[in-house]
Amino acid sequence: MGGFFGAVSTQDVSLDIFFGVDYHSHLGTRRGGMIIHDAQDGFQRQIHSIENTPFRTKFEKDLADFHGCSGIGCISDTDPQPLLVRSHLGLYAITTVGIINNAEELVDQYFSDHGHQFMAMSSGKVNSTELAAALINQKDNLVDGILHAQELINGSLTLLILTDQGEIIAARDRVGRLPVLIGKNEKGCCVSFESFAYHKLGYADAYELAPREIVRIRPQGYEVLSPAGEDMKICAFLWTYYGYPNSNYEGVNVEVMRYKNGAVMARDEKKRGTLPDVDYVAGVPDSGIPHAIGYANQSGAHFARPFVKYTPTWPRSFMPANQDVRNQVAKMKQIPVPELIEGKKLLFVDDSIVRGTQLRETVEFLYESGAREVHMRSACPPIMYSCKYLNFSRGNSDMDLLARRTIQELEGDEGQKHLEEYADAGTERGQCMLKSICEKFGFDSLGYQSLDGLLEAIGIDRDKVCTYCWSGKE
Repeated sequence: MGGFFGAVSTQDVSLDIFFGVDYHSHLGTRRGGMIIHDAQDGFQRQIHSIENTPFRTKFEKDLADFHGCSGIGCISDTDPQPLLVRSHLGLYAITTVGIINNAEELVDQYFSDHGHQFMAMSSGKVNSTELAAALINQKDNLVDGILHAQELINGSLTLLILTDQGEIIAARDRVGRLPVLIGKNEKGCCVSFESFAYHKLGYADAYELAPREIVRIRPQGYEVLSPAGEDMKICAFLWTYYGYPNSNYEGVNVEVMRYKNGAVMARDEKKRGTLPDVDYVAGVPDSGIPHAIGYANQSGAHFARPFVKYTPTWPRSFMPANQDVRNQVAKMKQIPVPELIEGKKLLFVDDSIVRGTQLRETVEFLYESGAREVHMRSACPPIMYSCKYLNFSRGNSDMDLLARRTIQELEGDEGQKHLEEYADAGTERGQCMLKSICEKFGFDSLGYQSLDGLLEAIGIDRDKVCTYCWSGKE
């Protein structure tokens, strides 16, 4: 995924950018970047790898060199950014969040005859932020260029641009797959992916960009440069997994949605008569916990934490580059509370089940710790399709996804024609998939939230929410 933060003010914003970007660290683990603009000294930029060291630690030593009244920064799971771009549109910095599925086609179509050399990533792919900038530069101004790039890109493009005039131009993806919010205080304005990031810095909510909307941000306020579009497809995973608990998107708080989502799951299980008799309901740390609280409250079962994560030295298990180290760190982080496990019947709620990589180890860990029964619930429906709009659940193949892999094992290629049926626990195929996963992982029972239940918990118009990874529908 990725996230960004920017600010323009009548005073130095270096600290605001530093802390604002740091508060987006949950959205990515590969690179961080900051660029500050000073009216006299121009742009100052720094990019670091954050794969093994948190953003704050990496950038703290750079703070003494940063100064200026405007700036942007990012957490990126893909490209090194922000980039500094010189073109006929002037000198500007740019950072993007999204994905360009047709990057090679765009390069071949628009740049192959022009001697344009693009930065290559370690994977050999084109730097997507650089490509976005090149597309923007094909037009006579930044606004037309952004709209042009968004129209050509297959995927999504949300971005911030910092001009050499010290202004920020913010653009939300043309169907609003990710949020862009503006905060304001007495000295200036900021723009952010996560609203809580600027609340902690003393900014109040001022505006939330609509899909396709482009705004210019100055210390005194913001100005709409291009109006909103009519369509929205905001990512549902913002609420179930990605979003930080105290953030709000489209007026819906993340933590409140997760409580409601868990409650809807338990309510529907009661109606079906499938609610198991357990000693404790627990959440798989961390984002599964609020879903589990809602489930426990609705079901009447006690909520507990049978195991906790040890995070002081390893805050994120996926930080090490080596897979064996990652697996070992994941094991080391799971600290059991024997009094809440031994001889107990436990039901765990996870935010989602994507590939199931660590699921088996978690269940084995619980049984080794003395659990009598382990029931698993997913706060999302079965993931049937890799996301093609954001860097989530992306693998080499849809067969990397646990649900699709299980369907292939059950019925071969014929099963792939009945994905909607397999996703519905009320069908024979749906029950077969649940039973197969239970046997494979050692669960006593398994349940997924329904798509209707998830959309009910989010609470906004269902046509405005992207559910592609579950339904395969655009």
